[in-house]
Amino acid sequence: MITEPVLTIVIPCYNEEEVLPKTIRQLRELREQLIAERLISNKSTLLFIDDGSRDATWTMIYKASLRYSEVKGVKLARNAGHQNALLAGLFSAKTRSDCIVSIDADLQDDVSVIREFVKKFHEGYEIVYGVRNKRDADTFFKRHTAQGFYKLMKAMGAQLVYNHADYRLMSRRAVEELERFEEANLFLRGIVPLLGFRSTTVSYDRKERLAGETKYPLKKMIAFALDGITSFSITPIRLISLVGFVSFFISIFFGAYFLFLKFTGHTQTGWTSLITSIWLLGGLQLIAFGLIGEYIGKIYKETKRRPRYIIDLDLFNLPMPGSFFGEEVKMTDQKKRV
Repeated sequence: MITEPVLTIVIPCYNEEEVLPKTIRQLRELREQLIAERLISNKSTLLFIDDGSRDATWTMIYKASLRYSEVKGVKLARNAGHQNALLAGLFSAKTRSDCIVSIDADLQDDVSVIREFVKKFHEGYEIVYGVRNKRDADTFFKRHTAQGFYKLMKAMGAQLVYNHADYRLMSRRAVEELERFEEANLFLRGIVPLLGFRSTTVSYDRKERLAGETKYPLKKMIAFALDGITSFSITPIRLISLVGFVSFFISIFFGAYFLFLKFTGHTQTGWTSLITSIWLLGGLQLIAFGLIGEYIGKIYKETKRRPRYIIDLDLFNLPMPGSFFGEEVKMTDQKKRV
C-alpha cells in the first residue's frame, strides 16, 4: 500500500456560488491537515466540476485555481446532471490519483470523515462508503421517502448501501473498472457495489446545508428514484404480468358467478359496477404501457451511444507546453502514419 497516496477530492457543482468560498476554504484546510499527518501526498488536489452552472460558479473555480495550485477545475459544456458530472470528475482524476473521494459542494456530508476514508484506504480497502447515522437534517417527507426507496431497491434485488448517497472513496483501480460500464443510464449507487472490490463503511452525521438551495427538488428526486429502479430491476415488468394473471383469473371467477346468476334468474343491471371495472382495467393498462415505455426509452438511449458529458475546459489535465504545435503532435502524426 502507498505510504502517502495522491488524493483527489471531486466536487460536482451546479449554481453553487453562495456556498463555494466556504467549501474551498474547508477542503483546503482539510487537505493541509492530512498532508501534515502524512496520510496523503502534497500532490493531492481538489477538483471542482462545473455542471453547466448559470451563475458565477465557474468564475470562482477558475480564480481559485489561479490563486491556489491545489485547486483544479473542469467545466462541462452544458448541464449533464449530477451523476454525469460526478463521473466526469472521477474519470478525469483517475490518471493522477491513487484514491478519489466524491463529495457534494454543499458540504452537508462531514468533511472530517475523509480522514477516516483515507485511513481505511491505508488498511487496504478500495471502496469506502460514507453512511449517514440519521437523516435529521432532511424534511419529514424526504427522510421517509428516501428510506422507502432504499427498502424498495433492496426488495427488488439491487445491492445498495443503506443510507449512502455519493459520499465515498474509490481507489484508482476501482474507478478504472467503473469506466468499463458503458451504459448511458449509469446509476452509481447501484453500480459501485457491483465492482466487488474490498469495501467498508464509515458512519457520520449529516449537517445542514451551509448556504444556497438544494439542487434536488421533488421532481428530480422522483426521476432519480425511477431511474434507479428501472436501471437495476425488471421486477416492475414482472409485477405487471402478475397483475394481468390475477385480473384474468378474477374475471373468470366473476364470469362464472354472473352466468350462475343468469341461469338462476337473479341477474340485475348495474351501471356503477360496469364503469368501475372499465376505469380500473383502463388505469392498469395505462400504467403498464407507461412502465413498459420507460424501459423501451432506456433501450433507445443506450442504442444511440451519446456521450454522457462533454468537457468544455479541463484545468486538471492541461496539456504540456508545446503539445499543440510541438513535438507531441509530431509524434502522434508519425504513429498515425505507421
